[in-house]
Amino acid sequence: MRPMHRMTPRAERRESAAAKPVATDSKSPTLNIETKPFGETAEGQPVRLYSLRNANGLTADIMTYGAIVVSLQTPDRKGQMDDIVLGYDRLDDYIKNSPYFGAIVGRYGNRIAKGKFTLDGTEYTLATNNNNLNHLHGGVKGFDKVVWDDEPVWKADAVGVKLSYLSKDGEEGYPGNLKATVTYLLTNKNELRIDYEATTDKATPVNLTHHGYFNLTGGERDILNHVLTLNAAQFTPVDEGLIPTGELTPVRGTPMDFTKPAEIGARINNGYQQLKFGGGYDHNWVLDKRGSGMTLAARVYEPTTGRIMEILTMEPGIQFYSGNFLDGTITGKEGKVYKHRWGFCAETQHFPDSPNKPSFPSTILRPGEKYETTTIYRFSAK
Repeated sequence: MRPMHRMTPRAERRESAAAKPVATDSKSPTLNIETKPFGETAEGQPVRLYSLRNANGLTADIMTYGAIVVSLQTPDRKGQMDDIVLGYDRLDDYIKNSPYFGAIVGRYGNRIAKGKFTLDGTEYTLATNNNNLNHLHGGVKGFDKVVWDDEPVWKADAVGVKLSYLSKDGEEGYPGNLKATVTYLLTNKNELRIDYEATTDKATPVNLTHHGYFNLTGGERDILNHVLTLNAAQFTPVDEGLIPTGELTPVRGTPMDFTKPAEIGARINNGYQQLKFGGGYDHNWVLDKRGSGMTLAARVYEPTTGRIMEILTMEPGIQFYSGNFLDGTITGKEGKVYKHRWGFCAETQHFPDSPNKPSFPSTILRPGEKYETTTIYRFSAK
């Protein structure tokens, strides 16, 4: 069994950061943070938008609702900056009709079969918000639908925002008061780094991930020409409800094999049963790694623009989703229509349904332990 996230004795408790006044800071001639209002929820909670800029001109906009990455501007091979993530221009659209665009999902990212699991002899029941069959991404009101406390982060070579949320005992059916912290850092190495931390006062499953939809063309066409490499010789096959069977299956000789670079669209419609279940790629790959340190999980190259995204993580798995449920009914930023497979997700994670699969790496966090994991998205062009 692969080890869980690195656990350390519980750190001294800190109070969640209170909302900060609207401000523009420039403590460095190259690094910058700007903040501004981004609307209110239906309950009247104010939402703030953080605009981060590194020394090379990369920018990331992150809002406190859902800890969502609203915009991510990176250069192509000619230096042209484009926004490479899908999303909306207005908060209301995220609230009313968002397939988790750019959000942090939790308390448990991905699926839990039938919305049930047993922990320490007690059966817990969660919302079945995925076709009324399974629990998905933390439930009806997961971490993607709450307003996080916020504070800016300044470092010598990075700027960011630290977001904190207290998920109370019983929220969405989960046990324990879970104190979660997500810190986004935009570094001068052209990396968007995400550090996740959590503590609990009662044993509970935890599996946090970032649900960004990427399109390295800047949203000009579908993502089928993107060239994908996954550092994974195995994947976890699923049933018709996209719940893992519990097996680890070699990718060799199947359309799931991205151990060598291949276009996402090259084999996506070839009739393979697993692809029929997902309507394309929507599976967890088992990363080739030893221990809990950082590993290069994936590399995506878009040949028209030359953009490259590399993903490094401490996690044992990565969910690659090819935007199969995008169907042209969503109009996103700048009036762009998000057609079929207009974006892809690469969600670093522990495996789906792990609370019901003892052979999978454990996702159980207990009192006195600290959940700590990091994922890095690194950008370049050639």
